[in-house]
Amino acid sequence: MNIEEFRNYCIQKKGVTEEFPFDEHTLVFKVMGKMFALVPLERIPSQANLKCDPEYSVTLREEHDGAITPGYHMSKVHWNTLFLENLPPKLVLELVDHSFDLVVAKFTKKLRSAYDALS
Repeated sequence: MNIEEFRNYCIQKKGVTEEFPFDEHTLVFKVMGKMFALVPLERIPSQANLKCDPEYSVTLREEHDGAITPGYHMSKVHWNTLFLENLPPKLVLELVDHSFDLVVAKFTKKLRSAYDALS
C-alpha cells in the first residue's frame, strides 16, 4: 500500500480531517480533532503511525517483526509504526479502522453527540 491509498482510506471516514500541525512533512489524520494516524511523508519506505490496543500491539509486533514496530516518536505502548509496503493492504486497512475505533470510543459525551450528528 502506498501513501495515497492510505490517505484516501483515512479521509473517507466519518468526521476525519487532515492537517500538518507539527511541520510540513508530517500529515496527521484526526477524527473530531483527535489524532488517529500520522504519516511522515518524506520517509522511505512509506510509514504510518497508528494507535493500537497495548496487548494487540505486542502481538502485531511479534507476528510482523520489522514491519510493525513501536511508534516512532510516540508512546511505545499505544502507538505502532507500520512499514506500509511490507504489510498486506487488508491488514493496514484493518489497523486504520482499529485506530479510528479506539479514538472514537474515548470521545466525551459532547464530542460523541457531535460525531453522531454528522451525516
